[in-house]
This record gives sequence, C-alpha cells and structure tokens, in this order.
Amino acid sequence: MENSIKGALSRPVLVLNRLWQPLHATTAKRAITLLCLGHAKVVQTEGEGKYMVHDFSSWVEYSADRKGDERIHTVSLEFSVPDIVVLDLYDALPVREVKFSRQTVFHRDSHTCQYCAKRFPEKDLNLDHVLPKDKGGKTSWENIVTSCIKCNTRKANKLPREANMFPINEPKRPRWKPLFGVDESEVLDEVWKDFIKT
Repeated sequence: MENSIKGALSRPVLVLNRLWQPLHATTAKRAITLLCLGHAKVVQTEGEGKYMVHDFSSWVEYSADRKGDERIHTVSLEFSVPDIVVLDLYDALPVREVKFSRQTVFHRDSHTCQYCAKRFPEKDLNLDHVLPKDKGGKTSWENIVTSCIKCNTRKANKLPREANMFPINEPKRPRWKPLFGVDESEVLDEVWKDFIKT
C-alpha cells in the first residue's frame, strides 16, 4: 500500500500557466501541494465537463466516482491523481531554453556513455569535456557529454584524437519542450497531447 502511494505521488502531472500554456511536468505530490495551497486547479480531462477546473474540494468530490484512476488515500479522503493542473496566478511564458545541469545533460544523452555507448544509472555517470578545460574547452552544451566513469578515466585530460575516443553523438543544445527531463515512457496521458505540440 505504501509503495503504491509513493508511486502515485511521483507520477508526472502537466503544469500549465494561467494562459493554459505548458510550462513543465512535476510530480503528483507537488501538484497536490499547489492545489491544497490554492495556487492551482485541476483540469478535468474527460466527460461533459472536459476542461472544467476544480479546486481541491471539488476535485475530491468529482473524483469520488471515477473508476480505474490511480488514487491517493489519506486518513479521511480518497481522490484521483490529477493529469493536468493550471496555475492561478502565474502567467509568465514558458522559458524556451533547457537549463544546463548534470541531469539535463544525462537526459539529453539518454543516460548513455557517449564513448562506449552503454547505458548506466546516474550514479555511474560523469560529465566529460570533449575539449579539455585546460586546452580551452568550455563548460557548455556543445562541449560536454555523458560518460561512464571508466571511459572518463581512460580519456582523462586528452583531446579526442589523442585518446582515440570520439563522442557517438555531436554534443549540442537540446530543443526545449515541456517534458524535457521527464521519462516520456512513463507519461501515458493522451490528454497531454491537447496541450503539447511536439
């Protein structure tokens, strides 16, 4: 039971700004927190009231009759995990640039070492400067790749030709999209497609 609650709380939920534009995906736990604080409303995704919005109490009431949904159980309540929430006050436009970080580089490279082409868990990955820093290499999308610890150690501080190690994909800035950073195989919601044009 506890594992199913944790699974439900970590499920991705699409977040829209006040203008109904997709910003990003968050966890159900964060979406429910926003809902309880009154900062967001749940978007109904089916039935006659499709695209109606619900505050927390009306969502609990509405979702009481929904069958087959992933559910959150508290001591006194039970309700469906929302698919989409819309923020009440935030109307800034989505940032159209992916933030550079270890996690976003790993995601861009599909958690795959760009030298040996093997996929690894995040704890076994590192970042490699294709052109080493001490040879003028910058820390940027165009010069950083995901590497496993073994390949990173083997390449060390050498140029690709010196180490005879070349990235399997040219490193470049990824195209922004609301689901960047989310494992899209986990996202089963067809309703997201109404808001996301890929």
